[in-house]
Order: sequence, then C-alpha cells, then structure tokens
Amino acid sequence: MQPGTPDEEWREDCAPRRVLELFATKWTSMVLHTLHARHDGVARTGVLQRSLPGISKKMLTQTVRDMEASGLLSRHVQSTIPPIVEYRLTELGQRFVEPVELLYGWGRDNADALDRLAPRPSSRRA
Repeated sequence: MQPGTPDEEWREDCAPRRVLELFATKWTSMVLHTLHARHDGVARTGVLQRSLPGISKKMLTQTVRDMEASGLLSRHVQSTIPPIVEYRLTELGQRFVEPVELLYGWGRDNADALDRLAPRPSSRRA
C-alpha cells in the first residue's frame, strides 16, 4: 500500500479510527469533558464521580486507570489519612479535549436531530 491511498487511509491503525476509538468508551470522553469544562483539568476522585451521574465507582476507577495508562491523565496521591487522590489532565489529555468539546458542542447545537434518532436497543434513553 502506498501512503495516501484509500486502503492506507482506512487501515485498522489509521488516525481516524484511533480517534473514534477514544469515543468508543463513553466514559473516557465524558471524563475528559468534565475535567476540562467543570474542574479546570483537576479533580479529586469523589468530586469527579459526583460530576458524572450514572457512573459507578468501579467504572470510574477502570476508566481513569485506562486513561492514566494511555497518558491522558496523571494520578496524584497526597499521603494524608485518608489519602487524597487527584486526577489531572496531562498535556496529551489537553490535546484530546478539543475534539471532545467539538463533538459535545455539535450535540448541543443539534439536540433536535439527536431527539429524532430512534433509540438503540441497548440505550438507556427513554
């Protein structure tokens, strides 16, 4: 395959697919958005969980661990009793905020179109 050909542009590890993979896990984009839009890039675990209605403690833990492993967040622990755990957007995480915010903005601007979508069988939307 030559660079720039349609086959090259749509291979499994191409940039568009990798970006969409970020959105495949709904909580990843929501954590990025929430940290950026509501907490200036930094939040303690409990504050973050309260800012994300519907996320379980287990799912939040799994999501922030995955995000930390991929370099989107950094975890900071203060050695107090009990320990204070804080999550911060990394420089890389800050770069990924832009496409998330564009998508969220599009959603707000096009809520009527979203309302017209038939709910998927797995959707919690009523």
